[in-house]
Amino acid sequence: MTDKPTEETAEQRPVRPFAEFLQEQAGGTLHAELTEKLHDLIAAVQETGKGGSIALKIDVKPIAGTDGRTLTVTDAVVTKLPKTERPKSIFFIDDDMNLSRTDPRQPVLTGLREVEPTTITHLRSAQ
Repeated sequence: MTDKPTEETAEQRPVRPFAEFLQEQAGGTLHAELTEKLHDLIAAVQETGKGGSIALKIDVKPIAGTDGRTLTVTDAVVTKLPKTERPKSIFFIDDDMNLSRTDPRQPVLTGLREVEPTTITHLRSAQ
């Protein structure tokens, strides 16, 4: 018969807070990494208006040849930051199958010139 703790005894046992484990794992580097990555994630979400995530994986394994009460604990942190949309450009295909910024089917209008913008005060003074 195995000595399984009953629900009653399990509730009475003191359970160490997970936050304490995070601060000690890998000499505190896990906690520092999660803190930094959360900060980066929040900034990226605010910048893009899109969601992202942080995933923490913890592997716990017994060390061979011990009494089973000595364990190795490893961690992995995966961050998925939202991506900003890259700018788009419009191109046209010419007769040689090359990309062009101008539409080769659009006729070129010659003799056009740029006109200085007219201000409202200039128009009023002419009246």
